[in-house]
Amino acid sequence: MMEWKPHITVAAVICREKKYLFVEEKINNNIVINQPAGHLEEGESLSHAIIREVHEETGGHFSPSGLVGIYHYWNNAEKITYIRFCFHGECLNFDTNAKLDKEIIKVIWLTKEELKNPAYYKRSPIVTQCLDDYEAGNLLPLELIKSNFAY
Repeated sequence: MMEWKPHITVAAVICREKKYLFVEEKINNNIVINQPAGHLEEGESLSHAIIREVHEETGGHFSPSGLVGIYHYWNNAEKITYIRFCFHGECLNFDTNAKLDKEIIKVIWLTKEELKNPAYYKRSPIVTQCLDDYEAGNLLPLELIKSNFAY
């Protein structure tokens, strides 16, 4: 019997002048909108993972301020369980020469209203839920995450 393992992911809600940072990416031959996000890699902290993912997907230098939430999502089509740690914070600057992940089509800033456009197909329902929670002020301190690495 194969061991079941959830996919641990990180994402970032980044807001500037009432617009949110998103990536348009090609996943399974579909073009979708998502927050900058990706998988936790072996041996890295959650905070390091989101800093790395934001840079790889947008070229931005992300500074996490706290957590928006922790989300449990079952993707029935893929038969995959995702546990998403969604951070909020700022991108102080962007490296315009950064080589972005191959799946990224473009980096875009959208208002929440613009995101409602049906032309923007969200990668999962969590994309909108993270924004709703961020705007509701449901924010948690970074200190909630306890990292312990044995070397």
